[in-house]
Amino acid sequence: MTPLPVSFYARPALEVARDLLGTHLVVVQDGLRRVGRIVETEAYIGEHDLACHASKGLTPRTEVMFGPAGRAYVYLIYGMHRCFNVVTDVPGVGAAVLVRAVEPVEGLGADLRTDGPGRLCKSLGLTLAHNRVDLQSPGLHLLPGTPVPSSRVARGPRIGVDYAGAWADEPFRLWVQDSQHVSKRPSTRARNRP
Repeated sequence: MTPLPVSFYARPALEVARDLLGTHLVVVQDGLRRVGRIVETEAYIGEHDLACHASKGLTPRTEVMFGPAGRAYVYLIYGMHRCFNVVTDVPGVGAAVLVRAVEPVEGLGADLRTDGPGRLCKSLGLTLAHNRVDLQSPGLHLLPGTPVPSSRVARGPRIGVDYAGAWADEPFRLWVQDSQHVSKRPSTRARNRP
């Protein structure tokens, strides 16, 4: 199967976040193939989005977010957890989509958890070495899956971005409603909009 084309990523982050639901994230390393079906995402839409890393401007860390689309943006939080994002939009717009949770499909043992960005990176073997990797590469790519109908997609505020003021309440987190692998159930401030 052919990886998702660059044109898939070269769109606004919120559109990509929605369309990533149901696709398959594939990591191949040392002969081991690990695959997870994406069930939860968060969109970070550009420099004006105060929850987005790009809001700090172009830095060595955020440079990858400014394009080209279809690259991995992997970073460390709390000094120990990795987060995997896909770079979106057109060059010059610092935007990306965080993949928050996947359902195990292949190569992931029953004891491995994939609910939450840190857990999914650990289980899939995603490291800082994957930062900036082209998502067309044999070792890291995304494949089409079964599209998720709008009736099964929920939306609500992103998680852990309270510092961003009003931007923290934007419904830029999307998830598959009936998935048992979603990282966090909706909070009281969640808005369920398709």
